[in-house]
Amino acid sequence: MEYIDLHAHMVSRTTDDYRAMAMSGCVAVTEPAFWAGYDRPGVDAFIDYFNRLTDFEPKRAATYGIAHFTWMCLNPKEAEDRELTRQVLEVIPRYLELPTVLGIGEIGLNRVTKNELAGFKDHVDLAMEYEQLIHIHTPHLEDKWKGTKVIVETLAADSRIEPHRVMVDHAEEHTVDMILDNGFWTGLTLYPVTKVSPARAVDVIESRGPDRICVAAACDWGESRPLAVPEFIMEMRRRGHPDSLIRRVVYENPIEFLGQSPKFRLPDRERSAVAV
Repeated sequence: MEYIDLHAHMVSRTTDDYRAMAMSGCVAVTEPAFWAGYDRPGVDAFIDYFNRLTDFEPKRAATYGIAHFTWMCLNPKEAEDRELTRQVLEVIPRYLELPTVLGIGEIGLNRVTKNELAGFKDHVDLAMEYEQLIHIHTPHLEDKWKGTKVIVETLAADSRIEPHRVMVDHAEEHTVDMILDNGFWTGLTLYPVTKVSPARAVDVIESRGPDRICVAAACDWGESRPLAVPEFIMEMRRRGHPDSLIRRVVYENPIEFLGQSPKFRLPDRERSAVAV
């Protein structure tokens, strides 16, 4: 079954992972800008990273017939440095003009600090100025509920925000209602230990239905599975759900959300040269 992985940090994955994803049905990935595993020393390091996201990764993905899109931001883990945040925000607009950049993300909160919230609002202002989609990171584990609540309330209080143009990612059972009930899209991250398993994601679909819900691997440097979406598909089938419902979650829903950007286009499957 064809699917779109709406959240995959492919800079941290091998080319063999692209190949395996293509063979499993992946036709597109979107890669939010994120933390590099260490705090970057200055704006030049972000420029190097953004250049890789917008040049090298699309070429690497295209080798296997996968369309690669990305999002631009300074990750909340690095937002404590307000001057660095300002410098990075100044260079982001040049990337928003590129054909594979879909919007601002993954912005949000990590430890829910004053500076993180200020950086979050700065990014929202940038997204509004340039009419961009927004992709949001919610905190891990013990900070999940608090951080998600602050994010949702901040966005809900901003009259400029159109909820259907915002993806609030990394939802779990105790935060998904808060996100969906406020009109936002949400993502269920199929990530071991700190997020949800394929089985838990299916539980949410069975409870809430498929509307405005996507699933993704969020594969990165840590323990993660680039084939997590096919694992979700297998769990849905094991429970007897029809392929039409599965396709809605893994393919049609991502297209509905991402398609709000005129840049989002899937490759011509007949013309793609897939090196598998």
